Amino acid sequence: MAFGIKDILDILLFAMMLFYIYRLMKESGTINIFYGVMAFIVVWVVASEIFDMRLIGTILDKFMAIGLLILVILFQEQIKRFLVDLGSHRRWAFLRKLFHHHDAEADEQSHRQVLPVVYACMSMAKSKTGALIVIEQSIPLDNYAKSGDIINADINTRLIENIFFKNSPLHDGAMIIARGRIEAAGCILPVSHDSDVPRSLGLRHRSALGIAQATDAFAIVVSEETGNISVAYRGKLHTRLNSTELEKQLNSLTENK
Repeated sequence: MAFGIKDILDILLFAMMLFYIYRLMKESGTINIFYGVMAFIVVWVVASEIFDMRLIGTILDKFMAIGLLILVILFQEQIKRFLVDLGSHRRWAFLRKLFHHHDAEADEQSHRQVLPVVYACMSMAKSKTGALIVIEQSIPLDNYAKSGDIINADINTRLIENIFFKNSPLHDGAMIIARGRIEAAGCILPVSHDSDVPRSLGLRHRSALGIAQATDAFAIVVSEETGNISVAYRGKLHTRLNSTELEKQLNSLTENK
């Protein structure tokens, strides 16, 4: 049988899909499970197809029949994120830019939404006021917003600072910004149990990383102990950011919308 262009394309598409799944699992903190699944598949193929081990092959065949269903149940959140991210407008942003003219007014509006967040974070960093701000991207955060108090207010520097003031009843939870507005505050987020997170970082940092692993949200943390600003995005935590770096990252988010 001749090896043609169709076979090359088939291999490339499979490799791209495998890499995308690997990256998604790495961002969600479940990369070790990915390695385990791949190892099991390799053993199954070797036992069944190469060495033709009937007993082991039959057992593994039966397990694979229900294994896919088990994987779907275990990784339903990752699968949902995979499909949402795949169909996200960010993936096709380059096509939109080809057929749409540059909207200066929209850019100015986005910039006006970024600056209050940056100013509030810098002010809270100077006073060492702890804060956790989550900015929604493609995956909706409605379920997390319902765990706190709905605010639905314009993005305002003074309002952000007042919410995270140490005597405020909402200062311990997370603030969620969605659709260009402060949607809720005092929200409860999933906590990351990633062993790579330094012990010096507290619950806010682990919650920021947890929401960044569970969704594609962008999380900002202001440390109550040091006043340092950190961000969590796509399963990674970046610490010790200054105002310029924070503004640059926030602007890059709005440009891709």
